[in-house]
Amino acid sequence: MEYVKKNRRRILMSLAGVIICAVSVGVFKLAALGVDPFQSLMAGLDAMIPIEFGTLYVIVNVVLLLFSLIADRHNIGIATFINLFLLGYITQFTHELLRKWIPDPSLPVRCICLCIGIIVICFGSALYMTADLGVSTYDAVAIVMSAKWKWGRFKYIRICTDLVCVALGCILFLLAGNELGSIPTIAGVGTIITAFFMGPLIDFFNEKVARPMLGNSSMV
Repeated sequence: MEYVKKNRRRILMSLAGVIICAVSVGVFKLAALGVDPFQSLMAGLDAMIPIEFGTLYVIVNVVLLLFSLIADRHNIGIATFINLFLLGYITQFTHELLRKWIPDPSLPVRCICLCIGIIVICFGSALYMTADLGVSTYDAVAIVMSAKWKWGRFKYIRICTDLVCVALGCILFLLAGNELGSIPTIAGVGTIITAFFMGPLIDFFNEKVARPMLGNSSMV
């Protein structure tokens, strides 16, 4: 009976975590102070590769999915596919709803949205990572490096992977012929804050909230 309850709790945590992450990205978009590190990379790739963004997004995630399947299949589960097929729609709905409520946000409001977005996305990520029913294809990279390959603690590995994504995104964006002054559109203050603080914040919520909620210790 306890096993059934625990599995039910894991499923609920996984679903809640993905939904919370999707909502937070909508809040992040309203802030318009730079995209998250992975989206920064995607923006750079989109500028370089002449195919539709939706198709490119699927291709990149399939490549990362193959990496996880080869390196550690344990990270692939229901949350992985919910991320792939559901997150975008919830994010779009959240952003459109917020735009109706706050059609012209001032800079202070955008800063508040940025802070809320970062905290909420880290909380949601901690929930579905600890639930251990799969993670997003990008999250899996840092988890494999920390838990499987033992390269270091997750929060430090995550900072490194986020910074690499931001750097590559900016380089590709410039190589595609964009001006240096347009860089803040893909790597603004929100991107830098997220790159440095997302890993430690996820680690904090894992230890203080998600693991006690589940009643076990996670690999992350």
